Amino acid sequence: MEQIATFINDIIWSNALILLCIGAGIYFSVATRFLQIRYIKEMIRLLFDGQASNQGVSSFQAFSIAISGRVGTGNIVGVATAIAMGGPGAVFWMWAIAFLGASSAFVEATLGQIYKVVKDGQFRGGPAYYIEKGLGIKWYAMLFAVVTILSTALFLPGVQSNSIASSMFNAFEIPVWATGTFITILLGLIIFGGVKRIGKVAEIVVPFMAGAYILMGAIIVCINITEVPAVFSLIFRSAFDLEPAFGGIFGMAVAWGVKRGIYSNEAGQGTAPHAASAAEVSHPVKQGLVQAFSVYVDTIFVCTTTALMIIFTGQYNVENPAGGFILENIPGEGPSSFTQFAVNTHFPAVGSGFVAIALLFFAFTTLMAYYYIAETNLSYLYSKGTKKWMLWSLRGLIMIATFYGTVKSAELAWTFGDIGVGLMAWLNFIAIILLRKPAFIAFNDYMAQRKQGIKPVFNAKKLGIKNTSEWGDDKT
Repeated sequence: MEQIATFINDIIWSNALILLCIGAGIYFSVATRFLQIRYIKEMIRLLFDGQASNQGVSSFQAFSIAISGRVGTGNIVGVATAIAMGGPGAVFWMWAIAFLGASSAFVEATLGQIYKVVKDGQFRGGPAYYIEKGLGIKWYAMLFAVVTILSTALFLPGVQSNSIASSMFNAFEIPVWATGTFITILLGLIIFGGVKRIGKVAEIVVPFMAGAYILMGAIIVCINITEVPAVFSLIFRSAFDLEPAFGGIFGMAVAWGVKRGIYSNEAGQGTAPHAASAAEVSHPVKQGLVQAFSVYVDTIFVCTTTALMIIFTGQYNVENPAGGFILENIPGEGPSSFTQFAVNTHFPAVGSGFVAIALLFFAFTTLMAYYYIAETNLSYLYSKGTKKWMLWSLRGLIMIATFYGTVKSAELAWTFGDIGVGLMAWLNFIAIILLRKPAFIAFNDYMAQRKQGIKPVFNAKKLGIKNTSEWGDDKT
C-alpha cells in the first residue's frame, strides 16, 4: 500500500505541479499589480466588515473557517518536514509560495463569491460551482467535487488526527486510541451542528490558538535575539545553495518548501473558496482580499514561528537524498518531534505539552473545515438538495477516517494527504487560470468604486459576468 501510494504521489507532485503553482502565482501577482503588497491595510480593514445573515456568515467567521483549514498540522509537523528534507532553505521557499500564493488565493476566493448560490438555506460555493457556472464544464466540476470529497473526508483527516495522537502520546503518554476516540466524538458534536456552529467555534478558537502559539515563538526569538541575523542568513544562503553545510540539495529545498507551503497555506488548492463563498458581503472582492490575508497569517506568522523555534535551537535533522543525514542534531528523531524538542530547550517543564495542545487546536479546527468543504461538494453533486442519509454517511465517513488516522503510520497518512492536496491543486489551478477574467473584472470594479469614495457594491450583469445567481442587483 505504501509503495503504491508513494508512486502515485510522486507522479502528482512532479516538477510540473510546482512550476504550475509558482507560474500561476507570478501571473496573478503581475496581473493585479501585486495586490498582496498594495492592499494589506484594506485586507485588515475588511476582516471586521459586515455581519452574518440567515444565509451567510460574517467576513470574520468566513476568515476563521478558512484559517482553521489553513492552520493545522502543516504549520508544525509540515514545516519541520520541509526542514528535514530540504534544510533551512526550504523555509524561504515556503515564504515565496505564500507571497505568490496570496494572489492565487485572492482569485479563487473572489470567483467563489461571484458564482456562489443559495442551497440548503445557506450560501454555497467553491471550485465545483465556478467551474460549472464560469467555464460551463459540468464533468470537470463533478470531478473536482468527487476528488475533494474523497480528499477532505477520507485522505486528509488522518494527517491531522495522526499528528494529534502522536504529540499527545509523546507529551502525556495518552494512548493513541484514547486520543482518537476523544477527538472523533468532539468532532461529531460540532459537525452535526452545520456551518453556523463551525463558524462560531472557529471564530473563538482560531484567534486564541494562533495568538498563543505566535506568542511562544516570539518569546523564544527574544531569548535568542542576538542570533536573528545569523538564522535569517542561514535560511537565505541555504535557499540558493550557497551554504556549504547544505550544498547539493537546492532542488529538495525548493520542492519541499513549495510542497509544504501549499499544504499549509492551501493557496490555489481549492479548499478556501468554500469558506469564502459562505460570507455575506456587498462585493466579491472583499472576501477575496480577506482570504489573501489569511495566507499571510498562516505562513508568514504561524509557519515562520515554527521554523524559527526549530532553527534557533538547532533541534532538527536534515536528510541526505542519497541516504543518511547531512545534519543529525537529534539522533533517532523524526520531524514530528522537532518543534517539541525546540520548545523544550527553553521550557523543559511545559514544552512538549504546549506543542501537543497547540497541535490539538490547530489540527482539530482543520478537521472541522474539512467536513464543511466535503459537505459543500456533496451539496453540489445533488442539485435537488442533500438528503439526510447522505449527510449522515459523510459525517460517519470523516469520523471513521479521523479515528483510523490516529492508529495508522504517520508516513502513510502524509502520503495520502499529499495525494489529496495535489489532485485538488491540479484541478483548481487549471480552472482559475482559465477563469481569471471575471476575477480581474471584479477587482477593477471594486478599486474603481473605492477611488470614487463610495461603498463598493457588485452587479454581475452590468459588468458582463454571466451565470451568477446572487449578484443580479446591487447588494446593499
